[in-house]
Amino acid sequence: MVSTVVITGANRGVGLALAEHYHKEGWQVVGVCRQTSHELQQVANKVVDNIDVTLAADIATLANALADDTIDLLINNAGLLQDDVLGSVDVDSLRLQMEVNAFAPLRVTEALLPLMVQGSKIANITSRMGSIADNDSGGRYGYRASKAALNAFGKSLAIDLKGQGIAVAQLHPGYVQTRMVNFGGLISPQQAAAGIVSRIEALTLENSGSFWHSNGEELPW
Repeated sequence: MVSTVVITGANRGVGLALAEHYHKEGWQVVGVCRQTSHELQQVANKVVDNIDVTLAADIATLANALADDTIDLLINNAGLLQDDVLGSVDVDSLRLQMEVNAFAPLRVTEALLPLMVQGSKIANITSRMGSIADNDSGGRYGYRASKAALNAFGKSLAIDLKGQGIAVAQLHPGYVQTRMVNFGGLISPQQAAAGIVSRIEALTLENSGSFWHSNGEELPW
């Protein structure tokens, strides 16, 4: 039986690289995005576009579009990075990053949970910038706080879903060469995706709830 993966933010960057990987592995790929891309169309079995994961109506549209599917793997990848500098912090920017990076993955997970079964997995693409213990450079208030919140949500999801046989991981992809960082990263989206896939494959109910770097390093909260 073919496994199904749902990936948010799948039209470019790490999300697209993950879609390409699972396509090559023979999975049914469902790409979720605000605006589709030619590259995503080439590898996805189904594209659900015009989806803003911060909007309840769009999340409901997504759930309806997938109502007949069984989801084996949900990858909450859609994210937003804005640079908040002390002295000119924009509260609206903080709020938007929290909506996209923290609230949306929780809301999407909750909406799609009825389509998951025992053995399904959830991968939340977070950042080591969400680690409070690892913060040695300050700044990026909205991004750090929103990813820390996502980590907290993911940990609670792991506890709440263990009885249903669903494992959850918080995964830092690395410093990736994507538009989010003006392509100034250290590794390619394909390298990041390969590491994420390895962490997902190693995810079990026993290590559910953990916070991992895609290279296999367990990160501090």
